[in-house]
Amino acid sequence: MLRFPRRLALSAGLVAILAVSATGVSAAPAQRVVGHVYVNNNSAVHNTVAGFDRWSDGNLTPIAGSPFETGGAGVGGPVGSAGALQMTANGKYLLAVDAASNDISVLRVHKDGSLTLTDTEPSNGTMPVSITVHKSLVYVANTGAGGSNYTGFRLRHGDLTPIAGSTFALPDNAMPGTVLFSPDGKTLVGMRVGPSAGPSFIDSFAVGHDGLLTAAVGSPYPAQRIGPFGSAFRPHDSSQLFVSNAHDGALAGSVSAYDVGKDSTLTPIGASPFADNQTAPCWVAVSPDGRYLFAINTASTTISSYSIAKDGSLLLLRSTPMKSATGLRPFDAQLDPSGKFLYVVDAGQAKVSAFAVDGGSLTELDASPVSIPGGAAPFGIVVD
Repeated sequence: MLRFPRRLALSAGLVAILAVSATGVSAAPAQRVVGHVYVNNNSAVHNTVAGFDRWSDGNLTPIAGSPFETGGAGVGGPVGSAGALQMTANGKYLLAVDAASNDISVLRVHKDGSLTLTDTEPSNGTMPVSITVHKSLVYVANTGAGGSNYTGFRLRHGDLTPIAGSTFALPDNAMPGTVLFSPDGKTLVGMRVGPSAGPSFIDSFAVGHDGLLTAAVGSPYPAQRIGPFGSAFRPHDSSQLFVSNAHDGALAGSVSAYDVGKDSTLTPIGASPFADNQTAPCWVAVSPDGRYLFAINTASTTISSYSIAKDGSLLLLRSTPMKSATGLRPFDAQLDPSGKFLYVVDAGQAKVSAFAVDGGSLTELDASPVSIPGGAAPFGIVVD
């Protein structure tokens, strides 16, 4: 058998490596689909959910067949709320509100990211705007006059069933913007945004094994500032809640931090609220490691970054401007499971903005923002 000298073989291998490097073929790893991004399009007449493949570099491309019908109707205009689209913990189902037809839609998530409608149920109120899910328990916030409430459902095998006696009525001027379970499912909070000049409140409930709600002592709590809006618990920590305050005026936005007791009572943490020196922080997202919070400033078209101390107090780090600011109207936001990318729904232009995340620093991707297939005035976002 013909043998090459070892030195010659090594030299040939080195030449091959250098040649490949020179051509750039191996300069960057091949990109792959690592998850998906979904947005509630809020389309009038026939509401839809848009779906994207999420690539390892953070970029998005539409899923084949997107957008997907919900069986309900959106309002076709911007709706101020957080959590208009949610995913079950097992990743099998998406739940979407249909604000104009007063429905909740359930869509099955397939392996390729495509969606199939499995159920559409009345929301037991008017104008559902926010939804939350913990295991099989689902609650929706209805905000319309004459039908403003929180109502509970059970989700089993893609079908929703109302829970008898679960409806908690709200005043017509409550204007709930968010309903949210704690990570352990033992507390449910709801933001009463209220009129532009206030008053504003925060509801907090203990959740029973039967899915029914018991208001915490002192609930509803007067909000620290006007317009409590977006809210998020610290991941894996049901004792810390963060709430953006949106309606205090120009450059007067802030984020409140609350300690959540075992009895679901709320107590402000430290020097809360924490200023962000921007206008209308309406949505918040917390990094999966619980170390950073991002507040989406709708009127400033910026994103404020905070570090989160062990006790839940916040330190403002910076505010990052968004590209294409005119008419963008950044709304709901969510980080990917790794915490490396942040995605923001842009209701004014029916787009999604995407940012690379490095601790509390954000860098908008070159391809951002990305147009949403079928988007009307989208709200609600899910990233898996």
